[in-house]
Amino acid sequence: MGTAEQREAFRGSAAVRSGPDVPARDIPVTGDGRAERATGDERAWASYRPLWVEEPAPRRRMPDPVRTAAVRAVLVASVTLIQAMVAFLCTLAGSWLAFPMVISSVVSVVVATWAALDVWVTRQVWNQRHGVVSTPSSTARSLRRERRAARRQARSAERAQSRIRRRAGAGQLSHP
Repeated sequence: MGTAEQREAFRGSAAVRSGPDVPARDIPVTGDGRAERATGDERAWASYRPLWVEEPAPRRRMPDPVRTAAVRAVLVASVTLIQAMVAFLCTLAGSWLAFPMVISSVVSVVVATWAALDVWVTRQVWNQRHGVVSTPSSTARSLRRERRAARRQARSAERAQSRIRRRAGAGQLSHP
């Protein structure tokens, strides 16, 4: 009996009850191997460890235009593979359809290549328009920071120079 059948048999048994007097199935088993007021089936289910645990996706979802282009490319590639297989089988059978199918397969390969390039170009355009995630160790970020600091210093030096010029000319009657 497989895991799915065991689970269904367990769910169908009388041991599956709910209410305040029935312990939850996810209560861990105590050190001596039994859960408080649990039947044998409930103990088995409480110590049950799933085959896999669902985890959140580690990468962000693709943007909509990129995902659309990728789906289109997969569909075109699958049609191309089907056409190539039909062309091969027609060639083996000696059918008159072999030549048109081979020609259409070649055209379909060109279209599939174009679709794959479309995914790449769409992804690049998306990254250019909406920006890429910048990391703190990014070289570009540090260069921008240095340029900003240099501009700030130049502006403060210019303001200081203009203040000195204004103060120097205020009390003089004539310029030397």
